[in-house]
Amino acid sequence: MKDARRILVVVAVDAEASAIGDQPGVELVVGGIGRTNAACATTEAILRRGPFAAVLSGGVAGSLPGSDLAIGDLVVGRESVYVEEGLETPEGFGDMTRLGFPLGDFPGNRVPGDPTLLARVAEIGRVGTIATVATCSGTDRLAAEVVRRTGAIAEAMEGAAVLHAARRQGTPALEVRAISNSTGDRDRQRWEIGKAFSTLRHAAPAILRLLRGE
Repeated sequence: MKDARRILVVVAVDAEASAIGDQPGVELVVGGIGRTNAACATTEAILRRGPFAAVLSGGVAGSLPGSDLAIGDLVVGRESVYVEEGLETPEGFGDMTRLGFPLGDFPGNRVPGDPTLLARVAEIGRVGTIATVATCSGTDRLAAEVVRRTGAIAEAMEGAAVLHAARRQGTPALEVRAISNSTGDRDRQRWEIGKAFSTLRHAAPAILRLLRGE
């Protein structure tokens, strides 16, 4: 019989999985880049390998302007926000609330992290909003627009989809990431992905214990 206290960890690429490593009581899935891969991989894992006590969207992220995050910092998502879904008008962008159709049982584009899981791991990193983008911010203009739309402190490409898919299956979920780079104009970005992987490697055991309530 499967242990229902297991944690499902969904990452995008093999390098993130290697950084997290084999952990007791953990099902680690490399889902692929982007929202479609993330949602499909999460749903498939829950249905085929569940039940799970929690789902973690993990990996690396880019820091957004005004966040004061350093490379290697951990970010814990209070919510994971779809950036692109909505309506563009002459007056500017409006999210799904303005468009008038729901994405799910959450407000607008904002998929909340599970409050119990958030309370357990909040002290391990910086708590804030994490943006889920389809297009990474390689210009100052786009990075500023992501912040304007979401108020996020970091961006990645999968988190909202993982949380959304887990929510549809009734499984609590949270996004936690290590900062690997800055965003904005590509030629001025700072990258130290090895430092982010080192953070994940050292923090993973504690994060997973906390998610289990240990």
